[in-house]
Amino acid sequence: MNGSFRAGFWKAGARIAVFAFFALLLLSSESLRPSLAQSDAALAPMWWNDRVFYEIFIRSFRDSDGDGIGDLQGIIDRLDYLNDGDPATATDLGVTGIWLMPPAEAHSYHGYDVTDYYAVERDYGTIDDMKRLIEAAHERGIAVIVDMVVNHSSSRHPWFVASRLGEEAYDDWYIWADEDPGYYGPWGAVAWHLAGGRYYYGVFWDGMPDLNYLNPAVTEEMYAIATFWLREIGVDGFRLDAIKHLIEVGERQENTPESRRWLGGYEAHLESVKPNSFTVGEIFNGPSFIVSRYVAEGAIDIGFDFKLSGEMISAAQSGSNRNIGRAHRNAMRDYPRNQFATFLSNHDQDRLINRLLHDVDRNRVAASLLLTGPGVPFLYYGEEIAMAGSKPDERIRSPMQWEKGASAGFSDGEDLWQALQDADNLSYANVVGQTDDPDSLLSHYRRLIHLRNAHSALRRGELTAVDSSQRGVYAFLRHDDEGALLVVINLDDEPATGFSLSLDETDLSLGNASLVYGSGAIASPRINSGGGFDGYQPVETLAPQSMIIIAF
Repeated sequence: MNGSFRAGFWKAGARIAVFAFFALLLLSSESLRPSLAQSDAALAPMWWNDRVFYEIFIRSFRDSDGDGIGDLQGIIDRLDYLNDGDPATATDLGVTGIWLMPPAEAHSYHGYDVTDYYAVERDYGTIDDMKRLIEAAHERGIAVIVDMVVNHSSSRHPWFVASRLGEEAYDDWYIWADEDPGYYGPWGAVAWHLAGGRYYYGVFWDGMPDLNYLNPAVTEEMYAIATFWLREIGVDGFRLDAIKHLIEVGERQENTPESRRWLGGYEAHLESVKPNSFTVGEIFNGPSFIVSRYVAEGAIDIGFDFKLSGEMISAAQSGSNRNIGRAHRNAMRDYPRNQFATFLSNHDQDRLINRLLHDVDRNRVAASLLLTGPGVPFLYYGEEIAMAGSKPDERIRSPMQWEKGASAGFSDGEDLWQALQDADNLSYANVVGQTDDPDSLLSHYRRLIHLRNAHSALRRGELTAVDSSQRGVYAFLRHDDEGALLVVINLDDEPATGFSLSLDETDLSLGNASLVYGSGAIASPRINSGGGFDGYQPVETLAPQSMIIIAF
């Protein structure tokens, strides 16, 4: 075990060991309520568990200068939509974290082929604009993380240009072979590309050559870049892109121990620069037992759980609780408590409304699962209004739909970098049209995010499964030292009547029931000899694709 990995490993162990102490201490404090008017050192360990993050593609969120391209000032102008900084209001979305897709200078529109890690993409603004955005977000209690592309750079980055030319200082900053090694990437695509009589490794495509982390100089440079963004710019952490591909071992190109060890050293460096900085890793399509190894070994703070994401969508699509309960149990088993990221869609996937066949009620169910379940939730911009979009990638990253009209309130100009979604989607999926409608999807998201902000059991609590007599009804308890909440979701598109819930035994105090979300006359359970309940039907009828939350 080398020194950098040892630092990351012990960091993870220490965090787990002190979790109970800090959770009890912090959950009793008003300062935990997500209003992070933050000094850098004021963030408690695992502060991210008190957050709902919102993923923003800067190019598509809001254009402030009429050139048809979203920018940093545009985000600043719309921060009050995300969180107005006043916990007493409920007219904002209530999110308490922002993930910015790559803000660094890049060759392609999406930003994942970086050409200058120390500069902001000129289409978006300047370093000073980025600093102003972070300051304005912090004033509203919003933490800011940015995409850090560590696996590869652009083929137009000066490092690669020098490496391709064989300049001694950069010759082994990338992975070169004199002859084609003759194997493909992990999904069957060409991974070795010819340049200057040699072959270089680029697992995604030839415009994104992989960096060589067996070269200590590359590691030191990536440490310096992280220091710049944490210390000089003031971000609160990073979303780390494509980390399962960092270090290959022969033809083993994913999830190598060497990748996790490198990340352990990187994580330790981040902590030395900014204690309690946050990392969330993308281990694409990894099941929880694979992703959790990165967390347990101190490689990252949390990772995206793609398996759980798929099961939440499947439950909303099928109307059945058959697999979602198992996915929740696996996540709670495999990770340190709640140390994983949950989501319904992101910038690489067809939008949620498309995957759920343009059924807004199914979207509502998926949102209910996301925002009452364990882990740290991430929303993709526009998801809260049912914005549409299906591949190719540009069409799932189209401009935010603020209102009806030619430019949807995204820009004062007419020449948008990417066309809006079709008129049918725009007619419903816009912020202005949904804001004052209590039955809109946006209102549903607002209520649930504010509810999550108000109840520590939803943010940090355990999950205990509750058996249901009907496959269309999914129920579970979220609980911590502050109290217990029973979440009951009708996944089906028919009313649920005659259902019953049971819990054999529990140490929780499940006395008088009170309704904290939903509608209907609530009955309290009869407690059995094990402290649980049998044959409990909290409401006479649970409306189709609706939810109730009961406090005890």
